[in-house]
Amino acid sequence: MRRIVGVFLMALVTTGTICAQTQKPESKTIVLKAARLFDGKSASLLTPGLVVVADGKIVAAGANATVPAGAEVIDLGDATLLPGFIDAHTHVTMMYTTDYKQSMLDALQKSIPEQTLDAVANARVTLMAGFTTVRDVGSRHFIDVGLRNAIRNGKVPGPRMLVSVHAIGATGGHCDETGFRSGVFGKETGPEEGVANGPDEVRYAVRLAHKYGADIIKTCASGGVLSLADDVDTPQLTQDEMNALIDEAHALKRKVAAHAHGAEAAKRAIRAGVDSIEHGSFLDDEALDMMKQHGTYYVPTLMALQGLSEQMQAGMYIPPAIRAKAELAMTCLHKTFQKALAKGVKIGLGTDAAVYPHGRNAEEFHQMVDLGMKPIDALRAGTSSDADLLGLAEKIGTLERGKLADIVAVPGNPLQDIRQTEHVFFVMKEGVVFKNESPAAH
Repeated sequence: MRRIVGVFLMALVTTGTICAQTQKPESKTIVLKAARLFDGKSASLLTPGLVVVADGKIVAAGANATVPAGAEVIDLGDATLLPGFIDAHTHVTMMYTTDYKQSMLDALQKSIPEQTLDAVANARVTLMAGFTTVRDVGSRHFIDVGLRNAIRNGKVPGPRMLVSVHAIGATGGHCDETGFRSGVFGKETGPEEGVANGPDEVRYAVRLAHKYGADIIKTCASGGVLSLADDVDTPQLTQDEMNALIDEAHALKRKVAAHAHGAEAAKRAIRAGVDSIEHGSFLDDEALDMMKQHGTYYVPTLMALQGLSEQMQAGMYIPPAIRAKAELAMTCLHKTFQKALAKGVKIGLGTDAAVYPHGRNAEEFHQMVDLGMKPIDALRAGTSSDADLLGLAEKIGTLERGKLADIVAVPGNPLQDIRQTEHVFFVMKEGVVFKNESPAAH
């Protein structure tokens, strides 16, 4: 029996090695050429676009780049090279559905292995859409940790993932399972599932998330749209609880993202030093001014409301309590975004993928531009700004010497038509080409 197990493990190791080898960067030098380039930080596009890549990293880009002798040249034509896109708010391990009741059944009936395979498919389509890095802010069964590791080890294709394990919140709040009779899921959930009450339990929940693989900490500071038994704008953690959560996370060198639709919930998180406010539908002037003062990022997830709007228009059944909250958020979020933009609050790109179909992440660019953001600033939000928010600015987010070779290409000029970001036809991640298709079809 031991010999069989040993042979099996050796087979797994061998298979993993072969898979990893298929995703190793080319040892030879590759030069990417296009009509123009966005380096992730400049106020305009650079022409022509040229990026030199070797051993998975950028050797030179833009005006400092020349074609080395013997390099392989990939000419992408009338296109724009950009840093790999970043989505700061995803749920890659969750499935989008057009049937609310079926989604509830799937969560109860699908085995964890099947849910994991669904997540693998979601990761692939996200990468093919040009998103080479994502922050995943809430999962179950540690599927996010396993998927992150599998992608990191080259076993499956997908974006680089920063994961949060369980989102952390209070009993009866947005991070808890609500709307069901008492006892239907067994005993009440606790810190092991991210449900905590009081500063000490909150610290314990953070430590558990860290212990089991969290790169970042996600907390539910307010009620949510898609939860059944809470008001969308009510605060759900006390100031002492929020202080303890963020203090513990930062002590462990983990940044914190706070789901916060309501203004008071956001203010508690900002006072405690949170790194980003997610959604923020009902942020008032005081909250936005605090964010500006503290340098807190705002991740508005405009695509979440787009997905909900499409579901409503298609006649999908949505419980009345959730529909009412969604309609309320829809009336406020766009105005809040415009106020944040006018005040100069830092804005990152995040989409809430899974509330809309995975792979449509890039539509967030045009959502922001439609509300008044300059196209160049929208591109920066989804590249260098998000890299800063995630604490990865030294590695990704710009096309500069020494950075990881995460590079995408879109047809034409995205400053003239921001929706070109939705037609990514070339994807390179850490020097490996995952997609190279003719843009003619676009």
